[in-house]
Amino acid sequence: MVVRLTLAALASSPVPADDPVELGLELLACLEHEQLSVAAAMDRIETITTDPAIQREILDTAEARGIVDREDGVVAPRTRDYVSFEADVITKEGEFTCQRCGAGLSTGYFIDFDAGEHGPFGSSCIRKVTGRE
Repeated sequence: MVVRLTLAALASSPVPADDPVELGLELLACLEHEQLSVAAAMDRIETITTDPAIQREILDTAEARGIVDREDGVVAPRTRDYVSFEADVITKEGEFTCQRCGAGLSTGYFIDFDAGEHGPFGSSCIRKVTGRE
C-alpha cells in the first residue's frame, strides 16, 4: 500500500502536542490584560521556553496571526478568551518544580491548552501567568 501526502494534507495536519510555539500562542491569546509591556509578555513566554529564537518566534507569530498587537514596547491581546480556572486548569498532586519561579511544589497547576498541557505552576504563579495578578 502506498500512501501519498499532498502539501495541503500536510498543512492541515494537527499540530504536535506540546509544540512550544503553539503553546505560547495560546498563552498570549488567553491573557487577561488590556495591554502589557513586551517584558511582561516575555515573562509569560519564558514559562514555555528559554530559547530566545523560539521566544521571538512566538511573539512574531502572535502578531502575524492577529493574536496580539505590538507597538512601542506594548503588547495588546486582540482576543478575550480567558483561561477558566474551573475548565482549563488541572490540579495534580506530586513533586513538581514551578515552571515560572522554580519553587518546589506538592500541588501543581497546569493549563490545558489544545496544543498541550502547560505547567506546573504554584498557586500564585498560575495567576500571574494567566494575568489574574
